[in-house]
Amino acid sequence: MADQTRLLDELLEIGIALTSERDLGALLERILSQARRFTRAEAGTVFLREGDHLRFAVVQNDFLEARLGKREMERRFQAEPMPLAEPSLAGHVAQTGETVNVSDAYAIVGQRTVAFNKAVDETTAYATRSVFVVPLQDINGNIVGVLELLNALGDDGSIVAFDPGCEKLIRALASQAALAIRSARLEDLSFKDPLTDLFNRRYFTLRLDEEAKRATRFGHPLSLVYIDLDDFKKLNEDKGRAAGDEVLREVARLLVKHSRSFTIVARREGDDFGVILANTPKAGAMSYAERIRGVLEQHPFPQGPVTASLGVAAFPADAATADDLMVRVEQVLGEAKARGKNRVAQR
Repeated sequence: MADQTRLLDELLEIGIALTSERDLGALLERILSQARRFTRAEAGTVFLREGDHLRFAVVQNDFLEARLGKREMERRFQAEPMPLAEPSLAGHVAQTGETVNVSDAYAIVGQRTVAFNKAVDETTAYATRSVFVVPLQDINGNIVGVLELLNALGDDGSIVAFDPGCEKLIRALASQAALAIRSARLEDLSFKDPLTDLFNRRYFTLRLDEEAKRATRFGHPLSLVYIDLDDFKKLNEDKGRAAGDEVLREVARLLVKHSRSFTIVARREGDDFGVILANTPKAGAMSYAERIRGVLEQHPFPQGPVTASLGVAAFPADAATADDLMVRVEQVLGEAKARGKNRVAQR
């Protein structure tokens, strides 16, 4: 009873955290940890449903972590998503919304409606026995993921079946996880440009302000690059709006492909893009801008040649605030346009 009361208190704390914690991964780690502690599960996974696949979002496994280390364990699990078409307990729950509680996963191999996928055990040398799987359903009833717990441990450390009496509280934790996922995805949508899937102007402005404050506090370099496609209005007029949209999507793809994973790439509006280069001095930003200019110029766009003009400015050398930095880089972008386009200008 004391354990249940404590878990209910923790559920309340997690609910409060949902209103302030922006790190979805941290919340899911916390929720999974609580579910494992209450059920005495040796391992657990939170899967996110993405189309016709399940992706390992959070993995906790004491046995494998001790043997492989946390980073290598996560790498192995997250390397490949799990197709829903392949038989698995998690996939079954994701598609049906049922709760599955089995004492021996290997004993159910071969059944048509519920099957255990041995692939993970075979690639990690783990031995799954008892399994408890619940769906993560949002308020609209959509299954956004799955919470899977493995190998409940008895008092003597042996693997035992999961207590069916745990289901109510585990489903409550699953509901919190679904809420966290839904909130994160809504926030993600509010920060994404629907055409290119890049970050939008709102997110770009917020992040630039954050990075400028961080640069001021720690003395790190910060650079900003603006990219404007040359003669894009004419391309739209000659080829049509659909062709212009395809060009914008392809430019977005190229920008992401040729930027580091932690670089913030955004579509500000129309054919204007912005790139925040944290921990990057102006010289590095100029190299980046020249490389991007060349990539666009040389890329074989089906709609015809596409070039861009780029402006570069750095903080705090060119500006004292994030707002000033945006003004400065806008000015040098205009200079690049005025000097003949398809070029990079700096403050």
